[in-house]
Amino acid sequence: MVAFFDPGQMTARLDIEAPQPFADGQGGATLIWQVLASVWARIEPVSFVVAEDEAAAQTGTISHRIWLRFRDDVVAGQRLRKGMRVFTIKLVRDPDETRRYLVCQCEEDAR
Repeated sequence: MVAFFDPGQMTARLDIEAPQPFADGQGGATLIWQVLASVWARIEPVSFVVAEDEAAAQTGTISHRIWLRFRDDVVAGQRLRKGMRVFTIKLVRDPDETRRYLVCQCEEDAR
């Protein structure tokens, strides 16, 4: 079955970021995020979990389904960024195996 998706719904401009270790000069490494590409995408909120931290401020995690055009270089462990919002990629799949689109299951920390 071919998934129907209107590419005109891709109205969010996101940066795809990959983690890169950066030597700290003392034998260790600091993780930095390198921008691989900027893409148009559709962000669909799916669910949220609210938790209370020690300071009694409410925080939580919001899960999203993010659609973008097919790319071979998008994998779990990378992230998508829209300004200050960061979406950690947990799962990547081709919804109808036609190499037209990718659906990324992502989590966003809400603070």
